[in-house]
Amino acid sequence: MITIIKDRNRLLIKYESERHFSADWIDQNIQQYGAVNLKRVFTFTQHDGAPSDYTRIFILGRRRGEYFRINKDFLELKHDLLIAAEVKLTHKSFIAHRNISIFRKIDSLVNEQIVIGGSLEKAIPNEAFEDLLRSFPNTTELTHYAGARISRILGDYFETMTDAQLKLKKHLEHKHTSRLSPRVEFIKDYEAQKFVFIREELQLMLKSADSYKERDWQKKIVSFLLLIFPKYVAVLENLHIKDFYSNPSKTTDRYIDLTLVDANGTIDVIEIKQPFDDCLLSKRRYRDNYTPKMELGGSVMQVEKYLFHLNKWGREGERTIYEKRKDELPVDLKLQVTNPKAMVILGRDKNFDSDQRFDFEIIKRKYANIIDIMTYDDLLRRLDNIIEMIQR
Repeated sequence: MITIIKDRNRLLIKYESERHFSADWIDQNIQQYGAVNLKRVFTFTQHDGAPSDYTRIFILGRRRGEYFRINKDFLELKHDLLIAAEVKLTHKSFIAHRNISIFRKIDSLVNEQIVIGGSLEKAIPNEAFEDLLRSFPNTTELTHYAGARISRILGDYFETMTDAQLKLKKHLEHKHTSRLSPRVEFIKDYEAQKFVFIREELQLMLKSADSYKERDWQKKIVSFLLLIFPKYVAVLENLHIKDFYSNPSKTTDRYIDLTLVDANGTIDVIEIKQPFDDCLLSKRRYRDNYTPKMELGGSVMQVEKYLFHLNKWGREGERTIYEKRKDELPVDLKLQVTNPKAMVILGRDKNFDSDQRFDFEIIKRKYANIIDIMTYDDLLRRLDNIIEMIQR
């Protein structure tokens, strides 16, 4: 059994063998191999005492100012770990299900020193660290899902993140389960029932969002959007456009996952993200304001670039896209790139407090002239309002 102890200016680990077996194996490992590994998480080259035959004490860290500094070699990290003295620590702060090292998992996702709590600018706040600990699953999904969940929490505090969510997507791409959209044609003539159906389907999807591959999720959401926003008559997937600006020496090919075409032939861009929790606003305030998280800011930046490239391509772009994709459009509908707009759908806001709602609304209104930012809860509220108006 592992116990974490704060002893004045030291952070200690107390190891107690189970069933009163001798702890001599620790001494033997240190003598024979030069080190001992505990729970596949901690590695020590010496201990600091043997209060009994069943117990050994190890010095994990020493206090320097407001932080305990833990040697990187003890946890097999790239940098020494800093944990504020006021942070409550147990063995579960270090060890996840199946003896997974929490800090080694974080370290694999970032290339900076990990700082927990305290006043340093890049520190992960204690509250966010507790959320992170709760994000570690206790089932076999740990390997595939933990990285994506942890990345969203860490994104506000580190700049050098690896793309853990890409790994999650690749894992889901190998799944052979298929979730086909129910046919909705049979309710198109029954407006109220149609929207009730969409709302119920969306609510069910949101309960098991992690089980969908991104492409399946996008296709199903788009099928709903064509009914919720009837001005759109066609969907163009993987739309090829030209980028004349990123590399001045040559033209770069870009691909937009999803675009919508309205009844007048105008192209709009749509970005659909899966509804991961906690991907909209940072938990830490900046000058008393909540700021956009990387996933929100990155999605907005991505669609802004798509709109920029579409506009710059102009008439030639209209003709090129039409010739390549005219078979997917209604007969005689001509495409137009006329001040295209974008729709971004991501995240949940159901747990926002009043301050978060206010700041998020300001963020949405900042881009409202060209981008409609919607959460999945926005979409549900819109459906509720439509149903209420129809049923009056």
